[in-house]
Amino acid sequence: MAGPAVTLTFDNGPEPEVTPGVLEVLRRRGLRATFFVLGHKLAAHRALAERAHAEGHWIGNHTWNHAAPLGQAPDEAAVAEAEIGRTQAVIGDLSHPDRLFRPVGGGGALGPHLLSGTALDHLARGGFTCVTWNAVPGDFRDPEGWPEVALAQCAGPEPEPVVLVLHDLPNGAMRHLDRFLGQLGERGARFAQDFPESCLPMRRGAAGAAMDGFVTRGHA
Repeated sequence: MAGPAVTLTFDNGPEPEVTPGVLEVLRRRGLRATFFVLGHKLAAHRALAERAHAEGHWIGNHTWNHAAPLGQAPDEAAVAEAEIGRTQAVIGDLSHPDRLFRPVGGGGALGPHLLSGTALDHLARGGFTCVTWNAVPGDFRDPEGWPEVALAQCAGPEPEPVVLVLHDLPNGAMRHLDRFLGQLGERGARFAQDFPESCLPMRRGAAGAAMDGFVTRGHA
């Protein structure tokens, strides 16, 4: 039986100690992913994102500092511009045409803490596509045990498309990436680069009904 379609994403880079190894694993396996970068890291290590882009990976916006979910930050235009707009300006010509943006989840949770009303307005005016997720195996907190969790999250008799969140962070977790991808392939997974509609609550600035569940409105 065929396994799920799995879309690979890597958050919180680029990291010079880790991202090149991730790119090499993906190159050897002929896979393409999306890297949701932090603006301050991209500014320091742009060549890594340029390499990823040149090798067919997509570059997305994951805020400038990743300090906290934007729905928990002051609902001010300056915050949205500093976290989203500033990062997008640094991404520049590396941007996907859909201007991919992934909100900070704070451990992978989905909910109204993801965005403030002002941040949502900023995304809409900028024509961004908001990308969420449905599998977070926790490689950022469990660098050794995450592959087993990820395999379980990708399993099922009638599997839904999976948007898997991994992190190219220097904690040792990505040492297991190649083995994990091999095991996933052996279980029948098909790798995709596109995102399923269920993980796109906003596309090119147009918000769907699901977007309401990801926004906190009216706080100072």
